[in-house]
Amino acid sequence: MTSILRAMWRNRGLMAGLIIVLIYIGTGVAVYASHLIGFQITPYNPIQEFVTKPFAPPSLAHPFGTDELGRDVFSRVIDATPNDVGVSLAVVAVILAIGGTLGAVAGMVGGLLDEALMRVTDVFFALPAIILAIVIGAIIGPGLTNMAYVLMLVGWPGYARIARGETLKIINSNFIQAARVSGMSRFRILVDHIWPNIAQVLLVFATLNVGTVVLVFAALSYFGLAVIPPAPDWGAMVNTYQDYMISAPWLPLIPGFVIALDVVGFSILGDGLRDVLELR
Repeated sequence: MTSILRAMWRNRGLMAGLIIVLIYIGTGVAVYASHLIGFQITPYNPIQEFVTKPFAPPSLAHPFGTDELGRDVFSRVIDATPNDVGVSLAVVAVILAIGGTLGAVAGMVGGLLDEALMRVTDVFFALPAIILAIVIGAIIGPGLTNMAYVLMLVGWPGYARIARGETLKIINSNFIQAARVSGMSRFRILVDHIWPNIAQVLLVFATLNVGTVVLVFAALSYFGLAVIPPAPDWGAMVNTYQDYMISAPWLPLIPGFVIALDVVGFSILGDGLRDVLELR
């Protein structure tokens, strides 16, 4: 463990990504906690309108300026963090567990179960995830919970494919054969031997995949399928503010930059984590 932490510390890309990710997660946790206890941590109420201050440019009073209704954009960006980051992390955690388990079981059991799982994943891979998510989201209707289910539905096949492939690599290894000969059940083999050996690959993929989920969630929000106004959300803000690209360019650019920085943070964190684990 000490050697891994030392290698992580020496990997500048990993540390940069980790700092970005921790800032986002810390902000999301702080905002969510403030909502629970009824305490406002943003400089202004994110949905309060100041009709006397529309389109105010970035300043000390309003770091990101104000929108067409005079709402403080900085407060809205901060207040949207639990939705965009929190939902994405929760979705990835669920599909990692579900897809990873299904793939590992299919790779271990083989036969009809394995074939059926692969054909189902082929159906999901036939269309880009973002297109599939938008279509399903439009069918079941808007809402944060609904979009979380949509992201889970379109996201698990990738984990199942990776877990199956990694399981097939080790299923005939000597330690697996020894476990079978000793009479160990399939469940114990899965938990004690297969999962620990495929967890590294799945963890790296999950870290990289958070950025993709953030992008898909932002796209759903952009089309009005996730957070219902006037609650703030990054994707919805880009949609609303794009009409002011010429007169007030900071309005669409700032939430777009926040989304991009979040994706970059998780991407370079995943790349650095992969380098450290491969070195190990």
